[in-house]
Amino acid sequence: MQTIENIEKSIKENLAVMVYFSAPSCNVCHALKPKLLEALNENFEEFIVESVDISKEEDIAPHFGVHAIPTILIFLDAKEFVRKSRHMSVSEVISEIERPYKIMTS
Repeated sequence: MQTIENIEKSIKENLAVMVYFSAPSCNVCHALKPKLLEALNENFEEFIVESVDISKEEDIAPHFGVHAIPTILIFLDAKEFVRKSRHMSVSEVISEIERPYKIMTS
């Protein structure tokens, strides 16, 4: 089970973290997640993914200011860098992360 503390610890201790907010009733969430995970694995060596089921962990989404699903938050070097909700493409997410990630890892 996820907690706010676990997620914040992961964000602080890892170079690149994606927090993925979804729910079992969200079809878009289930279609998008495997595509995003595959793209992250192909493009970035060090990416940690934290998944939050908002139907189980109800306090986490409000803590991060998340009010819609699916929502992704990308943290680079413990700073929120990308926030996307509902309508997003995998290529759009990857292109927004690519340059700052390469700068941080070179």
